[in-house]
Amino acid sequence: MTKVHPGRAARIAALKAAAKERILILDGAWGVMIQKRKLEESDYRGDRFKDHPVDMKGNNDILCLTRPDIIAELHEAYYAAGADISETNTFSATTIAQADYDAGQAVYDINFQGARIAREVADRWTQNEPDKPRFVAGSVGPLNRMLSMSSDVNDPGARTVTFDQVYEAYRQQMIALHDGGVDLFLIETITDTLNCKAAIKAILDLEDEGYEPLPIWISGTITDRSGRTLSGQTVEAFWNSVRHAKPFAIGLNCALGADLMRPHIAELARIADTLVSAYPNAGLPNAMGEYDESPDQTGHQLHEWAKSGLVNILGGCCGTTPDHIRHVADEVRGMTPRQPPERATALRLAGLEPFELA
Repeated sequence: MTKVHPGRAARIAALKAAAKERILILDGAWGVMIQKRKLEESDYRGDRFKDHPVDMKGNNDILCLTRPDIIAELHEAYYAAGADISETNTFSATTIAQADYDAGQAVYDINFQGARIAREVADRWTQNEPDKPRFVAGSVGPLNRMLSMSSDVNDPGARTVTFDQVYEAYRQQMIALHDGGVDLFLIETITDTLNCKAAIKAILDLEDEGYEPLPIWISGTITDRSGRTLSGQTVEAFWNSVRHAKPFAIGLNCALGADLMRPHIAELARIADTLVSAYPNAGLPNAMGEYDESPDQTGHQLHEWAKSGLVNILGGCCGTTPDHIRHVADEVRGMTPRQPPERATALRLAGLEPFELA
């Protein structure tokens, strides 16, 4: 028996229809908005973790359980700013990442409640503005352990996790997000393609277990001016590595501001036969680790991307706020979304570099 969520099939159809009509808007940063609340340890602990042996402050995902009011308010702020899609507050909600807080036992609840909170806010906005339905993306982060790179400079084969462990951690997260009612999965801020493949496999295997298929959105991270992911792949090699998942969208986020990200988005726009997304940082961090790029600067730069036909989905990553998202939404309103190209059939493979055999 297929495990479905009420109304989800209609929402997915509406999402795909909206993507053909306009450039969709994603929300902005969560970390910076939570930091502005100046929360205390007690906010993170709540009643459930009152006697927890490890400090919880900084574990933003746990706020889905201890301060759901704050999480709901942030979804509200981003939808009000013009976002079509808002992410669940579950970026680090896996057993592997939550091990730092000894909170692995709470992973299902974090993801389920994170999805439920976002779902309730999105549905309320859709009911009030049926001509602009709101959607929920299940945020799946990159983990704090990597499969492609050694954990010991003296031992190239050393790893702190196995593929099966990463797969299982993602599988648990995907089930909870699915049960909570997300409309699509967003595997984001990818630094290690092998970690991403474990997440993809977890999603696809759920379909074999009877879970309703959901769109997959994949967003990698180019870590610096080298034009490569942290595990060493170029943009085209990364795309060749994940294209088999037939993603709803492929894109880039984090690490770079719009000016430095643009050439890599242009490359994706040239080669990807699906939607292209981008949510850059608000520039690069200053000496204090803060982001200085103003909302109108971000909006102006992303307007040019839309005008040049590079993108289908735009949003913001580190340092961006509802004001940034409002400016982006205003700047691209009414603009035509990118049309995915039709590429000739060829054998396309990848290591660190792409390989194509026509």
